[in-house]
Formats: sequence, structure tokens, C-alpha cells
Amino acid sequence: MNIKIILILIVIVITILILNFSLNFVERENTAVFHITLADPNLYSNGIFTDSFVIDNGEYLFRFVPNGSSPDILSITLTGEKFNFSQDFHLKGIPHQTGISEYFTWEYDGQKTIFISEMQEVSITINPNGKIMGSVSVDILEN
Repeated sequence: MNIKIILILIVIVITILILNFSLNFVERENTAVFHITLADPNLYSNGIFTDSFVIDNGEYLFRFVPNGSSPDILSITLTGEKFNFSQDFHLKGIPHQTGISEYFTWEYDGQKTIFISEMQEVSITINPNGKIMGSVSVDILEN
């Protein structure tokens, strides 16, 4: 009987440890303050996407999910009352070799970290420089 109680206690302790670790891992993930997937030409007005959102002070970073059909140059401008950022991100194909084939992954080069000094409303402009048919996701993550 004592062994059953000890085994139950061990299982409970292990379960608590696993749940605690899982919750801490979720807390460490970067939180998205902005997300858009530009895969539909109707999202653009005159070839440019615009939106606005409120952002707190802190450090943020851009994350992109591009592919081979994404715009070659993605120009992003963020404008707020006390913040101004502009960057041309260039699509870069990275070749990968396997024993029998070659494939590419894609990423955007450019300054991906920004610092916001105080909470404010920010306007974002994303210009795909004429390539509105290629898809790309853009996130701004709290770092």
C-alpha cells in the first residue's frame, strides 16, 4: 500500500514539473504586436499596404515568412509621434545541398530590431515595390 502512495506522489510531482516547464516555455515566446500575411492583391491600395496599431515601449524585432515568390525588396516604414523607422528588406535565397538535390530557403536581410521609447500609435506602410502577387507574412514581435 505504501508503494502505491509513493508512486502516486512521484507521478504528481513529475506532472507538476512538466506543466511548470511548459508554462514557462510559453511565457518566453515572443509576443506578436503586429501580423499580416500579404497574399492577396486586394490587401494593397495603389500597390501599398497600410495599417496602424498601438505599441508599448520596448525592444521589438521583425520576423518574416517569405518564399521564392515573395517581393525581392520589401520596403517597410513605421511612423509614430515619437518614432520613425524605414528599411528596405532584400530577399535572399539560401541554397541547401542534399546528396541528390538542391533546395532554397528564403529570408529578408536588413535591420530587424527596433526600439520604441514610449507607448504610441504607429502607422505601418509595407511597399512590395510592384510585386503584389508574391506572398509574405510580416510580424513585429516583442523581444
